[in-house]
Amino acid sequence: MKRPDFVLFAGQDWWYHNRSHSDFQLMVQVARERKVVIVNSIGMRMPLPGRSSGFLGRCYRKLKSMLRAAQKPESELPNLTVVSPLFVPIYGSRLARRFNAWLLRVQLKRLMKREGIARPHVMVTLPTAWDVVEPLERASLIYNRSDRHSAFPEADRELIEALEAQLFRNADLVVYTSSALMEEERDRPRGRAVFVDHGIDLEDFRRPESREPDPRLAGVPRPIVGFFGGIDDYVVDVSLFRRVARELPDHSLVLIGSSSVDLDELVARDNVHFLGRVPFAEIPRLGRHFDVAIMPWLQNEWIEACNPIKLKEYLALERRVVTTWFPEIERYRSMVHVAESSDEFVELVRTAASETGAHDCPEREAMLAVSGWSDRARDLARLADEAAHGSVTP
Repeated sequence: MKRPDFVLFAGQDWWYHNRSHSDFQLMVQVARERKVVIVNSIGMRMPLPGRSSGFLGRCYRKLKSMLRAAQKPESELPNLTVVSPLFVPIYGSRLARRFNAWLLRVQLKRLMKREGIARPHVMVTLPTAWDVVEPLERASLIYNRSDRHSAFPEADRELIEALEAQLFRNADLVVYTSSALMEEERDRPRGRAVFVDHGIDLEDFRRPESREPDPRLAGVPRPIVGFFGGIDDYVVDVSLFRRVARELPDHSLVLIGSSSVDLDELVARDNVHFLGRVPFAEIPRLGRHFDVAIMPWLQNEWIEACNPIKLKEYLALERRVVTTWFPEIERYRSMVHVAESSDEFVELVRTAASETGAHDCPEREAMLAVSGWSDRARDLARLADEAAHGSVTP
């Protein structure tokens, strides 16, 4: 009997977001055995000038993504299709939402027919996809509870909470990536919740070529305090970047990734080096230059529900890690330095940067050994198949 294929309503856009996000990573692995359609993010709000950072840039990149329509982005994965459907991200109007849902379903059904996909597992990351998927014929509905989306600053909280409630009521399976959030919401999924941790492509981060110097950082003075990933104003505490640069002037601060925050004043400092967004394949080689890898998270509802993939990536690079506290970090206390305050964060960076020699950590290596994305994808596929038959074994 043929196992169901997958349709993912993603939380990001394949064409301009970091492809290390968990839903992308899982579907790439699933596509090695089954057909997969990834529907690029349909967002949670209409970006508006004066309210949304980088308004024109956001509109331009989404328009470029839509013009790509449906494509097979990886030649070695013919089962994988990525589609950027046409839609207007208006969610405040019930009529507009119904029209958008209809428009998206028409495009999706046409694509599924072309790909020979019927009654797939439908996995939803953003709650705004509920209007689209509600009437779809499917083997199962999987709510990918990767974040507390109602805490997203620009979203209509009341609307998003209502959509989240619909997904909780109707999902056959609720997948959590944060054990802390799963515990907090233990009564909502009514026995249909499972924890599927993030994975890591350990081979990619430890290939011999990743240990070669990168000319972009070869001349940067050590010690190097580094960060890679999106620098967003609702996630990253940019004031900690400023403090590290100011209070540790003999340390180099290297920032890699796109930013929705104005960093002009920060990067004007002699000891700050901003590389901007780079292809994910280049991250391991650049990250090898770090002496200390940092995670300066804000303290808010979004972070309380997170489980950053970046943590495993830093650990795979065998870097010393300094982070602000968030609930999920408790499982990794023996592997990282955890700061309870801004002052302590700077001091822990100073201490970690002064340490010499290899950063040996048996607990880290044991954890990474069983953290492959292929393992996580097999878990997800098994759970989805079980959910389709009404029985889930965590």
